[in-house]
Amino acid sequence: MISPMASELAQALSAALRGEVRFGTAERTVYSHDASNYRHLPLGVVKPADSDDVRAALALCRDHGVPVVPRGAGTSIGGQAIGPGAVVLDFRRHVNRVLEVDPQARTARVEPGAVLDDLQAAARPYGLRFGPDPSTHSRCTLGGMIGNNACGAHSVAWGRTSDNLESLDLLLADGTELTVGGPLSPTERERLRARPGRVGELHRALQDLTAAHLSEIRQGMPDLPRRTSGYALDALLPERGYDLARALTGTEGTCAVLLGATVRLVEAPAARALVVAGYPDETAAADAVPALLTLHPLTVEGMAADLIAALLATGRRPPALDRLPEGGCWLFLETGGATAAEAMDAALVLADAVRRERRATTTVVTDPGEQRQLWAVREAGAGIVSRLPSTGGSADGGGAEAWPGWEDSAVPVERLGGYLRDLRALLGRHGLRGVPYGHFGEGCVHLRLDFPLTEPRRLPEFRAFMEQAADLVISHGGSLSGEHGDGQARAELLPRMYPPEIIDLFRRFKRIWDPSNLLNPGAMVDPRPLDADLRFAGRDLPLTLPYEQDGGSLLKAVHRCVGVAKCVDTSTGVMCPSYMVTAEERHSTRGRARLLAEMLRGEVIADGWRSEEVREALDLCLGCKGCASDCPVHVDMATYRTEFLHHHYRWRLRPASHYSMGWLPLTLRAAALAPAGANRLLRSRPSAAVLKRLGGIDPRRELPALPTENFERWFRRYRAEHPVRPGAEPVLLWPDTFTNHLEPAPARAAVEVLEHLGFAVQLPARPVCCGLTWLSTGQLGVARRVMRRSVRALPPGLPVVGLDPSCTAALREELPKLIGADAGDVPGRVRTLAEFLDEAEVELPELAAGTRAVTQVHCHQHAVLGTEADRRVEARIGLANEVLDSGCCGLAGNFGFERGHYEVSVAAAERVLLPAVRAADRETVVLADGFSCRTQISQLSGGRTAVHLAELLRRAVREGESG
Repeated sequence: MISPMASELAQALSAALRGEVRFGTAERTVYSHDASNYRHLPLGVVKPADSDDVRAALALCRDHGVPVVPRGAGTSIGGQAIGPGAVVLDFRRHVNRVLEVDPQARTARVEPGAVLDDLQAAARPYGLRFGPDPSTHSRCTLGGMIGNNACGAHSVAWGRTSDNLESLDLLLADGTELTVGGPLSPTERERLRARPGRVGELHRALQDLTAAHLSEIRQGMPDLPRRTSGYALDALLPERGYDLARALTGTEGTCAVLLGATVRLVEAPAARALVVAGYPDETAAADAVPALLTLHPLTVEGMAADLIAALLATGRRPPALDRLPEGGCWLFLETGGATAAEAMDAALVLADAVRRERRATTTVVTDPGEQRQLWAVREAGAGIVSRLPSTGGSADGGGAEAWPGWEDSAVPVERLGGYLRDLRALLGRHGLRGVPYGHFGEGCVHLRLDFPLTEPRRLPEFRAFMEQAADLVISHGGSLSGEHGDGQARAELLPRMYPPEIIDLFRRFKRIWDPSNLLNPGAMVDPRPLDADLRFAGRDLPLTLPYEQDGGSLLKAVHRCVGVAKCVDTSTGVMCPSYMVTAEERHSTRGRARLLAEMLRGEVIADGWRSEEVREALDLCLGCKGCASDCPVHVDMATYRTEFLHHHYRWRLRPASHYSMGWLPLTLRAAALAPAGANRLLRSRPSAAVLKRLGGIDPRRELPALPTENFERWFRRYRAEHPVRPGAEPVLLWPDTFTNHLEPAPARAAVEVLEHLGFAVQLPARPVCCGLTWLSTGQLGVARRVMRRSVRALPPGLPVVGLDPSCTAALREELPKLIGADAGDVPGRVRTLAEFLDEAEVELPELAAGTRAVTQVHCHQHAVLGTEADRRVEARIGLANEVLDSGCCGLAGNFGFERGHYEVSVAAAERVLLPAVRAADRETVVLADGFSCRTQISQLSGGRTAVHLAELLRRAVREGESG
């Protein structure tokens, strides 16, 4: 229930703005977190449509005395993008354009919500780029980068955000607007002092503050390339040219609201090479850095063996890891040039210097694909190291949870080795573990630690370490933060880094800009305690699924989400289909995890499993499992959704679609007794409309017809006519519901192919089902019974070949989750058709030369099964294949048929899949192993049909026999 004041403000904002105004519980909950350890429930959220909306929203908040927190992608690690009782201004939703690129001036005009990768794409045709490139480049905004003074891997070459700004367009809390730029001459400074009104008053106050404290500022501000703690008061010094753009960069939204910026661009090298240098340990790598900097590499990134161990603990192993040379820590040294030869020459010089100075091992990687794989490991670091590799004996099947806090300290590069040695010793004294990595070329170290933040009685240990770590980095001449800023995580420690007179100047600087303390109060000046407002409170509710990797705890599972926000990257990949369509934070994997965490906290969302806010957010989860594979910390929202639906509807009437679609295997088995009658019913428009209405199915969906003969009947007839060949190796084909009763052609083709290759196909002795339709609708009791009965129907020992990826993935992953030891060895025996053929190493028939295909990968195959075997099989049969980066097709089993989901389902398909299918010429094969994918294509593509890999292989068999 919102307060009368909040209601009044919400109404006023709704009347004045064209953008979105959200003061509901769900929206406030998902914006109460960023990527930090903290939780602050805002008063409401505003998603302005344009700069006029920003002006109006700020004016109304000022009139109501409500603080304002500007927000980009919400990936701030210090807690800068959240604020208690504030109105959050989400710039990423609408105020997000790259307005102009000027290749002659090498500048670009951007709105604050513009995503970095969008700017890079706009600059790329001119051979230009924005220099700073944090690992969140696919979703971080320019406004957020300016707020935190973001850096990235290439800062040794191209500097921080503050080094790449031309001008900033600012809106002050009192409504004043002004533009500030870089260094100014004395004459220009005098002209600004003479301006009338608030603008002149501001410039006079800032210049006078600086003039009165020149010695304190000169002596009290460490000269570091990665100092992002505190305000950059030294940018106001006369010798720095009163550089207001630099002084405002890194102020974390506490001084002004950004309306736009002009940024400088740099020339992008046409070619790059990567030198990977191996050292015995991280301190040896750090000690080597100063000498290597003289050769001017584009990057000097450090990554130790424990980061690789943390990656491998997740089960993933990028093939490019095989290119790492021997060592316990590696430096990534990138070179560039106008040509590949020029980049290679620079790389060889670097590699020679590495070997000569330290006798280290080196590898030079020139293949762009391998370079991307290696950089992807480094970019995923913040997510990878949130779960440390197990040291053995872990009861929950994984290592300890690790949290930000001491996240990105920085020291002079020549002192980095000593600092790392001392930091490791400090960690040992406190019994803490972490995985250091980072920007070694500028002395910046990223580190997440297994702080006991979930245990209130141990919080004094957290505080003690933070204070001692602050003293340690300062003793090395360093900064509390070297990239992510201060926020609540480190602002309390600023008095340990700066003398009292500098801390007082910070307060006065903030007051000049924002005398009413309206903008992000407490983020840097007068901060809240670093051990307050933690987000980890909550209790566990009774669960049905095991959560082995999370100690049987859903609370621990949802706290996997650390907010790095890969799920709001809409440019590529599987995750997250509904967010890609709606762009609503509560429909992202991150937003849903936050809602579940709040449900378990029990304060704002107090009705537990009955929560309508959580149900609404999960209603548009397609269950694609993309997050389980693509999320750096493997948040598995499809599993959490199943658990929630099970409890939410327990002993209650379910939506109609849970009965019509959830119990579809039994319905289809009954309908198969009289397929002609069933089809007459389905083809009758009035009766079909009634069935859709009763079944909760969208009226725009076409109900699939039944074949005149299902697969199992066809197979009995086939086997009577084609007895098993003597000596043929037996294999069990899984007759999933969709293939058996709706589209038997792929199964018939699989039988023909397998028996042509010398195998003897068998079917289970009685009807089987993977239970997926009951799983996806949260009917776990029924799913468990169905699974157990199906397992008992399987003969022992035989490999099990699945044709539909969703059913195959359920057998491999969901079966042991739900029935445990009763699953026996079945999950380990299950293979896709491509996996089976790849492992069997049989000689495959080849397609006619020039056969082309576009492939839609089923989302469950991407997430659970993998596609490497498919690619190898396709290469062996001579298929020229384009694999679409389309993610989920949008149908996702029952999802796209359910009433209320049609628009999202279609929009998901229209992102990549349907345009690619329509653009393919008629000779190009559309390949899709998933029944849902083929159905979506046939219903929405305008006449194209897709085929299963088995059907393509049968085509190759028949072409070989006829040729």
